[in-house]
Amino acid sequence: MVLWKYRGIRIRRYTRNNLRITGALISVPVFLLLMILFWRSHLWDVYEKGIEDTFENFTFNIPLIVKSLLVSIIVPVALILVWYFIFHQSYKKIYHRQKIARMIFSNKFYESKSVRSKITEKTVQKISYFPKFYYRVKDNHIIIKIAMDMSRFQQRFMELGREFENGLFCDLVSTDMEDGYFTYKLLYDAGRNRIGINEAIVEKGSMTLMKHIKWEFDKLPHMLISGGTGGGKTYFILTLVKSLVASGADVRILDPKNADLADLEEVLEGKVFSRKNGIMMTLRKSVEDMMRRMDEMKNHPNYRTGENYAFLGYKPVFIVFDEFVAFVDMLDFKERESVIQDIKQIVMLGRQAGFFLVAGAQRPDAKYFADGIRDQFNFRISLGKMSETGYAMLFGDTDKKFVEKDIKGRGYAYAGTGNIMEFYSPLIPNGYDFIEEIRLAKGA
Repeated sequence: MVLWKYRGIRIRRYTRNNLRITGALISVPVFLLLMILFWRSHLWDVYEKGIEDTFENFTFNIPLIVKSLLVSIIVPVALILVWYFIFHQSYKKIYHRQKIARMIFSNKFYESKSVRSKITEKTVQKISYFPKFYYRVKDNHIIIKIAMDMSRFQQRFMELGREFENGLFCDLVSTDMEDGYFTYKLLYDAGRNRIGINEAIVEKGSMTLMKHIKWEFDKLPHMLISGGTGGGKTYFILTLVKSLVASGADVRILDPKNADLADLEEVLEGKVFSRKNGIMMTLRKSVEDMMRRMDEMKNHPNYRTGENYAFLGYKPVFIVFDEFVAFVDMLDFKERESVIQDIKQIVMLGRQAGFFLVAGAQRPDAKYFADGIRDQFNFRISLGKMSETGYAMLFGDTDKKFVEKDIKGRGYAYAGTGNIMEFYSPLIPNGYDFIEEIRLAKGA
């Protein structure tokens, strides 16, 4: 039995003035100390002669007054600036607690009562109830705990996720209820969790994409990637291909633009297609291979209900289809229906057999992701700048506030958790040769 558990720093009513209080704690003692140093001889005279004798002979020393005030003001201000820049993380934590306290007051999450002051005999409002909010930072996450104390605000306390996300500029990772506290866990400074391309490793049905984000394709099959020109979509897809090839997976690439991905034909012979007939043939063959594998799995001597392809020793198959929407848009009605039907079968049935689709599109147009197809892409990523309509097409209806930053490979990801998080694709060193690295990965 745990007698005491640290929950964080309690948010109290005075916390709404956190920065002022901290600034005063830093500056006032320094100001007073410097003034004492400048006026120490005069203060000694007061001590020896008394106040009356000292002030009878007192003359204004203008240079000393100006010098003491300037130094006693400039030094504390400089210390506050040093604290702000050097200990910025400490400043951010104090500022976060202040914002949470002000949110409590602005939403009136407290109760007050009228009392008569004994001094002024006037009626004043005194806070009779103030909620228990606790704040802490751990492992680059902000953890906010709120006591479920049966107050009339209890239901509202469990609906503050978006306020915390937008107010603290963080991403909500999870919510939990334990020991009478509702807990919000938010990722703080997602950029710190960015990894290098060599850290994007595939193992046990999962690929690491950031320190805190993995694409668990065995559980969350199929990935949809969207983003405008220059957002880093192509480099991210090449990163996926390199990591998947290194894992020994069967990777089939469809590049109707006949651009960067098509260049991989040099190292992935017979696996890269850029012409219409080759793309349509590969989709049809992938569906046939998937159906054949499903029959083989059923007849396998080690088959067990609920086990997937990996349990029986099959390799995963990844169909990487860049510019899917643009390709389908070029087809006639009959061809379009055939392609969409093949795509639909892969995303609906592929998980158990180990067939996974990675689709890239500048705009995930709803008419090509109808009939619930988009919802089968359990991992969705946006890279670069997108319009509100584009975000809505990719992530559906959400009150998430999307913020644009001029960082290549940066965007947002939905990893099947119910929350949309800031995302940074793995870093690629200058001069990185994907052709050569994929060749090496294939031979490893």
